[in-house]
Amino acid sequence: MQKISHAELIESRVGFTSSDLDRRADLRPSEEQVLALSQAENARFIGIAGDSVKSWQGQPVYARPDCATDKIFLGLDPQSNPWFAYPANAADEAIGLRPILLEGRLPAVEVSRFAQARSLVHWHARHGFCANCGVKTVMQDAGYRRHCSTCQTDHFPRTDPVVIMVAVHDDAILLGRQSAWPAGMYSALAGFMEPGETIEQAVCRETWEEAGVRLTDVHYVASQPWPFPASLMIGVLGEAAERTLTVDKTELEDARWFPIVEARQMLARTHPGQLYAANPYAIAHHLIKVACRR
Repeated sequence: MQKISHAELIESRVGFTSSDLDRRADLRPSEEQVLALSQAENARFIGIAGDSVKSWQGQPVYARPDCATDKIFLGLDPQSNPWFAYPANAADEAIGLRPILLEGRLPAVEVSRFAQARSLVHWHARHGFCANCGVKTVMQDAGYRRHCSTCQTDHFPRTDPVVIMVAVHDDAILLGRQSAWPAGMYSALAGFMEPGETIEQAVCRETWEEAGVRLTDVHYVASQPWPFPASLMIGVLGEAAERTLTVDKTELEDARWFPIVEARQMLARTHPGQLYAANPYAIAHHLIKVACRR
């Protein structure tokens, strides 16, 4: 099986994989240094409101926010400009991250910074109180920790691992679709990893639960940060024991074994039945592409 290199991910414009920020975790514990960076003239600020980025006339605005709010240090860009994230006012003009990806209106490097910003702002908005004792917590380490002064518990931003996989058998690959997706779109199967599972176990379990397909081997291909709200998509291919199929209709509207020649048409959007694969910004698109190289 062929892996996708980081350089290939960037070149292919897979969403959120091209960040150029040096996160400088060594600076986070120093409130003085982080404050000085936030007050520097060259500081840049990403305002996040829900799934959108603060903007003006369709372009992101990186100006210092007027309101006094906690600012999360994201890192330094190659020009040594410090970047921060903050919760923007929902009433402000903003552009959605999904439209940005679909339309390709901004450089991939710029969009990738939004993933880090969106995930962290979302986490802080929903974890303001201690899960241990219920007392309000305070942001520390420049946004990478919340501390409870009552029970001394520290809380850290989480990333939820999701396995996303394409099963292969001889000259066919397995793709499915959910009812909420646009008509004709098929993609890789996917599901959250559960406690105590390896990646391989999660891939095999999810493929069996959703499609009734047993896998005999699993091969890692590539990964993608997915900030809706804070997941890591772990992309793999799986070798199927046989071309059986039992679709769980509570999870999927449909799943099919597609001949590779047909899957290539779906990638190119030339399928005679108007079927198509996931968009190129999604890791699923590139999993299908790798599966079709076999």
